[in-house]
Amino acid sequence: MSEAGQYVISTLRQMIVSGELVAGSRIAEIPTAERLGVSRTPIRIAFGVLAQEGLLIKLKNRGYRVRKITPEEINGAVEVRGVLEGLAARQAAERGLSAEHRKGMLTCLIRGDELFVKGYVTEEDLEVYHEINQEFHALIIAASHNPAIEIAKKGSEHIPFASVSSLAIDKDNLAREYRRFNFAHMQHHAVFDAMSCGHGARAENIMREHANATLRYAQMLNSELTDSDAIRVIIGDNRG
Repeated sequence: MSEAGQYVISTLRQMIVSGELVAGSRIAEIPTAERLGVSRTPIRIAFGVLAQEGLLIKLKNRGYRVRKITPEEINGAVEVRGVLEGLAARQAAERGLSAEHRKGMLTCLIRGDELFVKGYVTEEDLEVYHEINQEFHALIIAASHNPAIEIAKKGSEHIPFASVSSLAIDKDNLAREYRRFNFAHMQHHAVFDAMSCGHGARAENIMREHANATLRYAQMLNSELTDSDAIRVIIGDNRG
């Protein structure tokens, strides 16, 4: 997907969970394109992606409506993803990583290290990390050699934020985003170590924690988060 396309999807996703796009409201291509300063093509693609994720509802008479999302839905979706990816990590550890999967994961880890070593991140950095994150998680699923896990994940991706691709970035607080994504990246290092050592139970536990860590991390940073704040923070890793 183009950089503009990913920007539009991420921006609209953040606008939905922050309440800037009100639940139940209708949205259309032309005014949304004008609002974001882009053409209609990436808007059309973004609407389709967000509808597939369960954030938008496609209307019969054309157009889309913003779906109401509850914290319970998001927590449930994240827990399901944690179970599936935890199982994948355990089976990958028990089978042993192939040279190809090990090389791919190491490449992701090195690229992530290069982003975070400077002590801050830009919006562009986080878009790059989004790609790295997707690749790392895909490699874990592939390394499990269990096609049923991939099928189960695809079957649940219509649930809001069940997919690791559901990235939302708080562009107004990049310092917090740096801490959040760097924390997630360190967990990538930890699960890679567990899988490399053949420690299946540890790998599974790390991935389950990884799926839920951002919510607890947000609460640790600010014990007075509102529901919308908690949602805004949890979704970024969802898909760590």
